[in-house]
Amino acid sequence: MHGCGAAVKVNWFCYILRCVDDTLYTGITNDLKKRLLAHNTGIASKYTRGRCPVQLIYAEPCADKSIALKRELQIKKLSRPNKMLLRNR
Repeated sequence: MHGCGAAVKVNWFCYILRCVDDTLYTGITNDLKKRLLAHNTGIASKYTRGRCPVQLIYAEPCADKSIALKRELQIKKLSRPNKMLLRNR
């Protein structure tokens, strides 16, 4: 069976977390559920370790790690209000 275009498998996500102290953390992962659990158990990053629990407020699928890293850098450069706008798209 032929389709018009090949489906792109999403292996990576760029995400934003809201920490318990109301700060935001941006990262990438290839397993969103596992990474969120790691953040909330204090083993994912130094930044979120002391700011648990965290809440996922935005996740953007990316085709590969390179694209996810580029998107992470773009998001990190945004102001807090603009990061918060992403979750409402």
